[in-house]
Amino acid sequence: MWVDLARHVLLLSSNPDIRVIVLSGAGQDFSAGADISEFDTLRGDADSARAYEATNSAAFAALRNSAIPVIAAIRGICFGGGFGMAAACDLRIATPDALFAVPAARLGLAYPQDAMGDIVWAAGPQMARYLTYTAGRIDAQAALSAGFLLETVDPERFDARVGEISRTIAENAPLSVRASKAAIRAVLSRDAGDTALARAAGDATFLSDDYAEGRAAFAGRRTPVFKGR
Repeated sequence: MWVDLARHVLLLSSNPDIRVIVLSGAGQDFSAGADISEFDTLRGDADSARAYEATNSAAFAALRNSAIPVIAAIRGICFGGGFGMAAACDLRIATPDALFAVPAARLGLAYPQDAMGDIVWAAGPQMARYLTYTAGRIDAQAALSAGFLLETVDPERFDARVGEISRTIAENAPLSVRASKAAIRAVLSRDAGDTALARAAGDATFLSDDYAEGRAAFAGRRTPVFKGR
């Protein structure tokens, strides 16, 4: 799952015609995380555990570093690695019955620092400590209060709301949205490389046709049509 997720996110984010990614579960739940029954074979010792975590980290990094926004559309269970995936996304929307947990402490394992960074940034240090120290579950209201969720939406309106937010993002200037994501990433990481990428992405907007289109549309009092160049 982790290898396929990283590969698909990289493919989608490199396609100039795609402006936003929505990540959701195939069934009634977002994700219950890794299959614990496979741990004896896939994570049975330190070396295999490190190799497994490397594939995990690559998937989370693909979501985190995707050039375009990623929305986590969360129904039902969002546990363990599923919670890590959601934390690496840009926006998170859930149904009111969604449940969240990070059960690593009940399994005797630890999350890598990069995944923990996503959780801290997404849920805040206090909630990150609670979830990882207690391995307890929280409901959607608690996740919303912690800032982990953008909003909760009733099931009958859920898909429409996710689509509405996605379309709103897609209708905006792609280079501007990409620059904003890069800048936010640089603020969070405080990494010199991320800062340089953010500066380059911001500079590119001022040289773009879309910047000219935005100004012309504003002057002409019409809706801009952005091409992503």
